[in-house]
Amino acid sequence: MLRRVLIFLLIVFLIDLYVFQGIKVLIKDLTPSMSRLISGIYWFFTVFTFSVFIAGLITDWHTWPKAVRVYLFAAVMIILITKLFVVLFLLIDDLTRLVRWGFSGLYQRFYDSPQIVNPEEKIVVSRSQFLVRMAFVISSIPFISLLYGMGDGKYNYQVKRRKIKFPKLPSTFEGFRIVQISDIHTGSFFDTKHIEKAVSMINTLKGDVIFFTGDLVNDRSDEAVPFIDTLSKLNAKHGVFSILGNHDYGDYVQWPSREAKVKNLEQLKNIHKEMGWKLMLDEHAFISEGNDKLGLIGVQNWSTHMRFPKYGSLPKAVQGMEFAPVNILLTHDPSHWHGEVTENYPQIDLTLAGHTHGFQFGVEIPALKIKWSPVQYVYKEWADLYDDVNGQHLYVNRGLGFLGYPGRVGILPEITVIELSKG
Repeated sequence: MLRRVLIFLLIVFLIDLYVFQGIKVLIKDLTPSMSRLISGIYWFFTVFTFSVFIAGLITDWHTWPKAVRVYLFAAVMIILITKLFVVLFLLIDDLTRLVRWGFSGLYQRFYDSPQIVNPEEKIVVSRSQFLVRMAFVISSIPFISLLYGMGDGKYNYQVKRRKIKFPKLPSTFEGFRIVQISDIHTGSFFDTKHIEKAVSMINTLKGDVIFFTGDLVNDRSDEAVPFIDTLSKLNAKHGVFSILGNHDYGDYVQWPSREAKVKNLEQLKNIHKEMGWKLMLDEHAFISEGNDKLGLIGVQNWSTHMRFPKYGSLPKAVQGMEFAPVNILLTHDPSHWHGEVTENYPQIDLTLAGHTHGFQFGVEIPALKIKWSPVQYVYKEWADLYDDVNGQHLYVNRGLGFLGYPGRVGILPEITVIELSKG
């Protein structure tokens, strides 16, 4: 762990040195006093970033006051992302100058050309200044956006409605309404009022069933305690079914003992029960309407990504199950879909997942069919509805809460309504 942190801090320091080369281009024509001031401010933020990381390394940052913890890490994240945008443009500038230098050298070698004259040199310098300036102008966009997203954006709950056709759906389930929520991350909220707003919106939708696809907490079960009364008010005809996400196991906390970690997980399971939710731990159940049934399968966290655990067992969950005409799987990580479901379980018609949060940052313009987020370079399926060639479906919920960065930019918190149809 220490080694990884030190490597990360070294990379951050190298990025800072690289970005500072661009700063020097911007301030070279300023007065010495102004240049020193800007340089000092720049390195102040570097020291601030390192101080936060080192403080989190030598102390248990989970014990910091929530507001301090949340906004310190948010500030560090915004600073780093802004610098990465600057790095991108500086790299373009350096690669451009490298190519020009290379062609210039080849031309001189093969055609015995004289050295590049001053006018040409001025053009190269001018273009460098242009790209550097553009780097800082463009980087101001994510900087301002991330600051803005820390406002009400993270509480701007969006209802996404999708109608999915299943040829084998029993007629009694025509129009059956599923409400899916995911990734509440109660530990990120300072009070209950925004969760109360979400619960009210969900109950207004009058779903036939509510599915929660994992990550009730950030790290510890006691984060959910203040929200038990509020979340227990979720209401649907067939109740609330839930599963665990990767954050629910307490894997990201240094526990005093193995027993303490196990106790934490058992407490979280009891909280699901206390709220009236049916927590599915590698098991199956059925939802009945008259004589017809929907199959429901719920598994613990399962991921194809090595840094996330494989606690779940789909074979165990379906053991002895007589599949219904339509079967639904609740699994936290969407990589499970192509990792195991589509290959081995054609009986599973619909998979519901969460986990990605859509990175809480991106661009979505449905009218132009534009949907982009950095998370798509890690997860092929990261938000909304996906269909497989064999007719299976996956829906990835963008998450109700937030984690790390206390905001949302472009990718807003989601409540999903899925209506089942025969055709």
